[in-house]
Amino acid sequence: MRKPPDFALEGGALDALMPMHLWFGADERVIRVGPTLAKIAGEEQLVGQRLFDIIDLRRPQAAQTVEGVLALAGMRLRLALFRRADLPFRGVVVPMPGGQGGFINLSLGVSFAQAVADCDLTLNDFSPCDQTVDLLYLAEANAVIAQESRNLTARLQRARESAEEQALTDALTGLHNRRAMDATLRQLAGDPVARFGLMHLDLDFFKEVNDTLGHAAGDHVLTHVADILRAEIRTGDIVARVGGDEFVLLFRDCDDAELLQSIADRLIRRLEEPTLFDGQQCRISASAGSVLASRYEVPDPDRMLNDADIALYTSKHRGRAQHTYFDDELLAPVTGTVRPN
Repeated sequence: MRKPPDFALEGGALDALMPMHLWFGADERVIRVGPTLAKIAGEEQLVGQRLFDIIDLRRPQAAQTVEGVLALAGMRLRLALFRRADLPFRGVVVPMPGGQGGFINLSLGVSFAQAVADCDLTLNDFSPCDQTVDLLYLAEANAVIAQESRNLTARLQRARESAEEQALTDALTGLHNRRAMDATLRQLAGDPVARFGLMHLDLDFFKEVNDTLGHAAGDHVLTHVADILRAEIRTGDIVARVGGDEFVLLFRDCDDAELLQSIADRLIRRLEEPTLFDGQQCRISASAGSVLASRYEVPDPDRMLNDADIALYTSKHRGRAQHTYFDDELLAPVTGTVRPN
Protein backbone atom coordinates (compact mmCIF):
# COMPACT_ATOMS: atom_id res chain seq x y z
CA MET A 1 0.00 0.00 0.00
CA ARG A 2 1.34 3.39 -0.97
CA LYS A 3 2.13 5.69 1.94
CA PRO A 4 -0.10 8.79 2.05
CA PRO A 5 1.78 12.01 1.44
CA ASP A 6 2.65 14.30 4.30
CA PHE A 7 0.79 17.63 4.39
CA ALA A 8 0.71 20.77 6.46
CA LEU A 9 -2.21 22.73 7.95
CA GLU A 10 -2.21 26.46 8.40
CA GLY A 11 -3.32 27.77 11.80
CA GLY A 12 -6.90 28.63 10.85
CA ALA A 13 -7.60 25.14 9.52
CA LEU A 14 -6.01 23.61 12.61
CA ASP A 15 -8.20 25.75 14.87
CA ALA A 16 -11.32 24.74 12.95
CA LEU A 17 -10.56 21.01 13.09
CA MET A 18 -9.20 20.92 16.64
CA PRO A 19 -10.15 24.05 18.59
CA MET A 20 -8.75 22.55 21.81
CA HIS A 21 -5.32 21.46 20.60
CA LEU A 22 -2.04 22.16 22.39
CA TRP A 23 1.22 22.04 20.45
CA PHE A 24 4.48 21.86 22.42
CA GLY A 25 8.10 21.73 21.30
CA ALA A 26 11.03 19.52 22.31
CA ASP A 27 12.03 22.23 24.81
CA GLU A 28 8.71 21.74 26.66
CA ARG A 29 7.51 25.20 25.62
CA VAL A 30 3.98 25.60 24.26
CA ILE A 31 4.03 26.74 20.65
CA ARG A 32 0.30 27.06 19.90
CA VAL A 33 -3.09 26.48 21.53
CA GLY A 34 -6.54 26.24 20.01
CA PRO A 35 -8.96 29.14 20.51
CA THR A 36 -11.39 27.20 22.72
CA LEU A 37 -8.63 25.99 25.02
CA ALA A 38 -7.36 29.58 25.23
CA LYS A 39 -10.89 30.72 26.09
CA ILE A 40 -11.12 28.16 28.89
CA ALA A 41 -7.71 29.22 30.21
CA GLY A 42 -9.05 32.76 30.48
CA GLU A 43 -6.54 35.54 30.95
CA GLU A 44 -3.62 33.14 31.32
CA GLN A 45 -1.30 33.25 28.31
CA LEU A 46 -0.40 29.62 27.52
CA VAL A 47 1.92 30.11 24.55
CA GLY A 48 5.52 30.22 25.68
CA GLN A 49 4.95 28.51 29.01
CA ARG A 50 6.38 25.14 30.01
CA LEU A 51 4.00 22.30 29.26
CA PHE A 52 4.26 20.94 32.79
CA ASP A 53 3.41 24.32 34.30
CA ILE A 54 0.12 24.25 32.38
CA ILE A 55 -1.24 20.72 32.37
CA ASP A 56 -1.79 18.22 35.14
CA LEU A 57 -1.48 14.76 33.58
CA ARG A 58 -3.54 12.49 35.82
CA ARG A 59 -3.83 9.21 33.95
CA PRO A 60 -2.61 6.74 32.83
CA GLN A 61 0.61 7.81 34.52
CA ALA A 62 2.48 10.86 35.59
CA ALA A 63 5.07 12.19 33.11
CA GLN A 64 7.43 15.07 33.75
CA THR A 65 9.40 15.09 30.50
CA VAL A 66 8.51 15.54 26.84
CA GLU A 67 9.77 12.03 26.15
CA GLY A 68 7.50 10.67 28.90
CA VAL A 69 4.46 12.41 27.43
CA LEU A 70 5.24 11.27 23.88
CA ALA A 71 5.59 7.72 25.17
CA LEU A 72 1.85 7.86 25.90
CA ALA A 73 1.02 8.34 22.20
CA GLY A 74 -2.26 6.67 21.25
CA MET A 75 -3.43 6.24 24.83
CA ARG A 76 -6.49 7.95 26.24
CA LEU A 77 -5.28 10.58 28.62
CA ARG A 78 -7.00 12.18 31.60
CA LEU A 79 -5.68 15.63 32.34
CA ALA A 80 -6.61 19.16 33.38
CA LEU A 81 -5.25 22.67 33.29
CA PHE A 82 -3.75 23.68 36.61
CA ARG A 83 -5.71 26.93 36.25
CA ARG A 84 -8.98 24.99 35.94
CA ALA A 85 -8.40 21.85 37.97
CA ASP A 86 -12.16 21.43 38.30
CA LEU A 87 -12.56 20.83 34.54
CA PRO A 88 -11.15 17.43 33.53
CA PHE A 89 -10.27 16.80 29.88
CA ARG A 90 -9.84 13.74 27.76
CA GLY A 91 -6.88 13.86 25.40
CA VAL A 92 -4.60 12.06 23.01
CA VAL A 93 -0.96 12.89 22.23
CA VAL A 94 0.74 12.57 18.83
CA PRO A 95 4.52 12.99 18.38
CA MET A 96 5.67 15.50 15.77
CA PRO A 97 8.13 14.20 13.17
CA GLY A 98 11.82 14.78 13.61
CA GLY A 99 11.69 15.02 17.40
CA GLN A 100 10.06 18.45 17.21
CA GLY A 101 7.79 17.90 20.20
CA GLY A 102 4.21 16.79 20.21
CA PHE A 103 0.62 17.63 19.72
CA ILE A 104 -2.19 17.03 22.27
CA ASN A 105 -5.79 17.22 21.18
CA LEU A 106 -8.29 17.70 24.03
CA SER A 107 -12.00 17.33 24.45
CA LEU A 108 -14.45 17.88 27.30
CA GLY A 109 -16.08 14.89 28.87
CA VAL A 110 -18.71 15.02 31.60
CA SER A 111 -17.49 18.50 32.50
CA PHE A 112 -18.82 20.05 29.28
CA ALA A 113 -21.88 21.59 30.94
CA GLN A 114 -19.78 23.29 33.61
CA ALA A 115 -17.26 24.50 31.02
CA VAL A 116 -20.04 25.90 28.81
CA ALA A 117 -21.57 27.74 31.74
CA ASP A 118 -18.33 28.98 33.35
CA CYS A 119 -16.48 29.93 30.16
CA ASP A 120 -19.45 31.15 28.08
CA LEU A 121 -18.79 28.57 25.37
CA THR A 122 -21.07 28.23 22.34
CA LEU A 123 -21.44 25.80 19.45
CA ASN A 124 -18.86 27.85 17.52
CA ASP A 125 -16.23 26.91 20.09
CA PHE A 126 -16.33 23.23 19.11
CA SER A 127 -15.55 21.24 16.03
CA PRO A 128 -18.76 20.17 14.28
CA CYS A 129 -17.57 16.57 14.65
CA ASP A 130 -17.10 16.84 18.42
CA GLN A 131 -19.75 14.88 20.30
CA THR A 132 -19.90 17.83 22.69
CA VAL A 133 -21.91 19.56 19.96
CA ASP A 134 -24.57 16.86 20.27
CA LEU A 135 -24.52 17.25 24.03
CA LEU A 136 -24.92 21.01 23.67
CA TYR A 137 -27.85 20.52 21.34
CA LEU A 138 -29.41 18.20 23.89
CA ALA A 139 -28.67 20.63 26.71
CA GLU A 140 -30.16 23.53 24.74
CA ALA A 141 -33.17 21.43 23.77
CA ASN A 142 -33.68 20.41 27.39
CA ALA A 143 -33.33 24.05 28.45
CA VAL A 144 -35.92 25.10 25.88
CA ILE A 145 -38.26 22.31 26.98
CA ALA A 146 -37.73 23.20 30.63
CA GLN A 147 -38.42 26.88 29.91
CA GLU A 148 -41.53 26.00 27.94
CA SER A 149 -42.63 23.79 30.81
CA ARG A 150 -42.10 26.66 33.24
CA ASN A 151 -43.96 29.02 30.90
CA LEU A 152 -46.82 26.54 30.59
CA THR A 153 -46.94 26.09 34.36
CA ALA A 154 -47.01 29.86 34.80
CA ARG A 155 -49.78 30.21 32.20
CA LEU A 156 -51.80 27.47 33.85
CA GLN A 157 -51.26 29.10 37.25
CA ARG A 158 -52.41 32.46 35.89
CA ALA A 159 -55.40 30.80 34.23
CA ARG A 160 -56.29 29.01 37.46
CA GLU A 161 -55.97 32.21 39.46
CA SER A 162 -58.04 34.05 36.86
CA ALA A 163 -60.71 31.34 36.94
CA GLU A 164 -60.77 31.42 40.73
CA GLU A 165 -61.00 35.20 40.71
CA GLN A 166 -63.80 35.11 38.16
CA ALA A 167 -65.63 32.52 40.24
CA LEU A 168 -65.51 34.91 43.20
CA THR A 169 -66.21 38.14 41.30
CA ASP A 170 -69.43 39.77 40.16
CA ALA A 171 -69.11 40.11 36.38
CA LEU A 172 -70.89 43.46 36.10
CA THR A 173 -69.44 45.45 38.98
CA GLY A 174 -66.12 43.72 39.66
CA LEU A 175 -67.08 43.42 43.34
CA HIS A 176 -66.97 40.16 45.23
CA ASN A 177 -69.96 37.91 44.62
CA ARG A 178 -72.16 35.96 47.03
CA ARG A 179 -69.81 32.98 47.03
CA ALA A 180 -66.81 35.11 48.01
CA MET A 181 -68.81 36.90 50.70
CA ASP A 182 -70.06 33.62 52.17
CA ALA A 183 -66.52 32.22 52.31
CA THR A 184 -65.14 35.34 54.01
CA LEU A 185 -68.03 35.50 56.47
CA ARG A 186 -67.55 31.85 57.43
CA GLN A 187 -63.84 32.49 57.95
CA LEU A 188 -64.47 35.51 60.16
CA ALA A 189 -67.22 33.78 62.13
CA GLY A 190 -64.95 30.79 62.75
CA ASP A 191 -62.23 32.96 64.29
CA PRO A 192 -62.91 33.14 68.06
CA VAL A 193 -61.05 36.46 68.39
CA ALA A 194 -62.37 38.14 65.24
CA ARG A 195 -64.23 41.42 65.68
CA PHE A 196 -66.23 42.41 62.65
CA GLY A 197 -69.37 44.10 61.47
CA LEU A 198 -71.81 43.14 58.74
CA MET A 199 -73.93 45.61 56.77
CA HIS A 200 -76.70 44.70 54.33
CA LEU A 201 -77.42 47.51 51.88
CA ASP A 202 -80.26 47.64 49.36
CA LEU A 203 -80.88 50.33 46.71
CA ASP A 204 -84.09 52.33 46.89
CA PHE A 205 -85.94 53.23 43.66
CA PHE A 206 -83.64 51.06 41.53
CA LYS A 207 -86.63 49.30 39.92
CA GLU A 208 -87.93 52.67 38.75
CA VAL A 209 -84.63 53.38 36.98
CA ASN A 210 -84.78 50.03 35.19
CA ASP A 211 -88.45 50.45 34.26
CA THR A 212 -88.18 54.02 32.98
CA LEU A 213 -84.68 54.20 31.49
CA GLY A 214 -83.94 50.54 30.69
CA HIS A 215 -81.56 47.87 31.84
CA ALA A 216 -78.52 49.63 30.39
CA ALA A 217 -79.22 52.54 32.73
CA GLY A 218 -79.67 50.06 35.58
CA ASP A 219 -76.27 48.51 34.83
CA HIS A 220 -74.74 51.99 34.76
CA VAL A 221 -76.23 52.73 38.18
CA LEU A 222 -74.91 49.45 39.62
CA THR A 223 -71.35 50.10 38.42
CA HIS A 224 -71.62 53.65 39.79
CA VAL A 225 -72.75 52.28 43.15
CA ALA A 226 -69.88 49.76 43.14
CA ASP A 227 -67.36 52.58 42.60
CA ILE A 228 -68.79 54.48 45.57
CA LEU A 229 -68.75 51.43 47.84
CA ARG A 230 -65.15 50.63 46.92
CA ALA A 231 -64.12 54.21 47.58
CA GLU A 232 -65.80 54.45 50.98
CA ILE A 233 -64.80 51.17 52.64
CA ARG A 234 -61.51 50.74 54.44
CA THR A 235 -58.56 48.73 53.16
CA GLY A 236 -59.15 45.09 54.02
CA ASP A 237 -62.94 45.38 54.21
CA ILE A 238 -65.10 43.35 51.84
CA VAL A 239 -67.99 44.54 49.68
CA ALA A 240 -70.02 42.04 47.66
CA ARG A 241 -72.97 42.23 45.33
CA VAL A 242 -75.27 39.45 46.53
CA GLY A 243 -78.39 40.19 44.47
CA GLY A 244 -79.71 42.45 41.73
CA ASP A 245 -79.43 45.64 43.81
CA GLU A 246 -78.31 44.18 47.16
CA PHE A 247 -74.87 44.46 48.68
CA VAL A 248 -73.20 43.05 51.80
CA LEU A 249 -70.26 44.81 53.42
CA LEU A 250 -67.96 43.07 55.91
CA PHE A 251 -65.86 45.30 58.15
CA ARG A 252 -62.82 43.56 59.61
CA ASP A 253 -61.49 44.45 63.07
CA CYS A 254 -64.53 46.58 63.73
CA ASP A 255 -66.55 46.55 66.94
CA ASP A 256 -67.51 50.21 66.79
CA ALA A 257 -71.20 50.98 66.22
CA GLU A 258 -70.50 54.67 65.73
CA LEU A 259 -67.96 53.92 63.00
CA LEU A 260 -70.43 51.76 61.07
CA GLN A 261 -73.11 54.43 61.52
CA SER A 262 -70.82 57.11 60.09
CA ILE A 263 -69.88 54.86 57.13
CA ALA A 264 -73.56 54.12 56.47
CA ASP A 265 -74.49 57.82 56.63
CA ARG A 266 -71.70 58.69 54.20
CA LEU A 267 -72.71 55.92 51.79
CA ILE A 268 -76.37 56.92 51.83
CA ARG A 269 -75.49 60.56 51.31
CA ARG A 270 -73.27 59.81 48.32
CA LEU A 271 -75.70 57.33 46.77
CA GLU A 272 -78.46 59.93 46.85
CA GLU A 273 -76.44 62.11 44.48
CA PRO A 274 -77.87 61.60 40.94
CA THR A 275 -75.76 60.11 38.16
CA LEU A 276 -76.22 60.75 34.44
CA PHE A 277 -76.86 58.11 31.79
CA ASP A 278 -77.30 59.26 28.19
CA GLY A 279 -78.14 62.73 29.47
CA GLN A 280 -80.81 61.40 31.85
CA GLN A 281 -80.57 61.70 35.62
CA CYS A 282 -80.72 58.43 37.52
CA ARG A 283 -81.86 58.97 41.10
CA ILE A 284 -81.65 56.33 43.81
CA SER A 285 -81.03 56.13 47.51
CA ALA A 286 -80.06 53.29 49.82
CA SER A 287 -81.31 51.62 52.98
CA ALA A 288 -79.00 49.64 55.24
CA GLY A 289 -79.05 47.37 58.26
CA SER A 290 -76.07 46.29 60.31
CA VAL A 291 -75.05 43.93 63.07
CA LEU A 292 -71.84 43.47 65.06
CA ALA A 293 -70.38 40.03 65.72
CA SER A 294 -69.75 40.99 69.34
CA ARG A 295 -73.48 40.83 70.15
CA TYR A 296 -73.40 37.04 69.69
CA GLU A 297 -71.82 34.56 72.04
CA VAL A 298 -70.85 32.51 68.97
CA PRO A 299 -71.35 34.36 65.65
CA ASP A 300 -73.38 32.36 63.16
CA PRO A 301 -73.19 33.52 59.49
CA ASP A 302 -76.81 32.67 58.64
CA ARG A 303 -78.16 34.32 61.77
CA MET A 304 -76.06 37.45 61.24
CA LEU A 305 -77.25 37.76 57.64
CA ASN A 306 -80.84 37.26 58.72
CA ASP A 307 -80.57 39.84 61.50
CA ALA A 308 -78.93 42.38 59.18
CA ASP A 309 -81.71 41.72 56.68
CA ILE A 310 -84.33 42.44 59.37
CA ALA A 311 -82.54 45.69 60.23
CA LEU A 312 -82.38 46.62 56.54
CA TYR A 313 -86.10 46.22 55.99
CA THR A 314 -86.78 48.11 59.18
CA SER A 315 -84.94 51.01 57.50
CA LYS A 316 -87.16 50.53 54.44
CA HIS A 317 -90.35 50.57 56.53
CA ARG A 318 -89.20 53.68 58.38
CA GLY A 319 -89.00 55.68 55.18
CA ARG A 320 -85.84 54.47 53.35
CA ALA A 321 -82.49 56.23 52.95
CA GLN A 322 -81.46 55.39 56.48
CA HIS A 323 -79.45 52.91 58.53
CA THR A 324 -80.65 50.69 61.38
CA TYR A 325 -78.77 48.51 63.85
CA PHE A 326 -80.29 45.15 64.61
CA ASP A 327 -81.88 44.82 68.01
CA ASP A 328 -84.01 42.03 69.45
CA GLU A 329 -86.93 44.43 69.61
CA LEU A 330 -87.01 44.38 65.82
CA LEU A 331 -88.05 40.70 65.96
CA ALA A 332 -91.47 41.39 67.49
CA PRO A 333 -93.14 42.58 64.27
CA VAL A 334 -91.54 39.68 62.36
CA THR A 335 -92.08 36.69 64.63
CA GLY A 336 -94.19 37.96 67.49
CA THR A 337 -91.49 36.91 69.98
CA VAL A 338 -88.20 38.24 71.20
CA ARG A 339 -85.33 35.88 70.39
CA PRO A 340 -82.75 35.43 73.16
CA ASN A 341 -79.06 35.93 72.36
